[in-house]
Amino acid sequence: MSNSFSLQFTALPEHIDVNGHVNNTVWVRWMEDLSGAHWDAQAREEDKDQFVWLVLRHEIDYRGNVAEGAEVTGLTEIREGPRGPRFNRHYSFTDSDGKELVRAKTTWAMIEKASGKLLRVPSEVAAPFMPEGGWDTPTR
Repeated sequence: MSNSFSLQFTALPEHIDVNGHVNNTVWVRWMEDLSGAHWDAQAREEDKDQFVWLVLRHEIDYRGNVAEGAEVTGLTEIREGPRGPRFNRHYSFTDSDGKELVRAKTTWAMIEKASGKLLRVPSEVAAPFMPEGGWDTPTR
């Protein structure tokens, strides 16, 4: 298991705004797609059935952009353990030359599907997303 995950994205005609490049809302969608794919790839099956995630906050720095047809690589990393129900994800999107186009941090909260309530992230739910050896800071 890994605290990072990557996917390729292609800028399609419907992603392009009036300025001729990928719209900001598309970058947010790609962050959500990347996070969801990471969760689906690494979470335990019982956790997928029991929990969902809700975005609480996005912090995004736009450093460049791409036009229709361009491919970008999206990377998400979890750099620290959860704090209560919250987990921060960091993102980087790079073009085919390796230039960083978008850098972001999103705070997610874990929700129990059955009750709809925020729950503290249990260590066993976080474990598949921890780097080898874990983090220096404890889960709170």
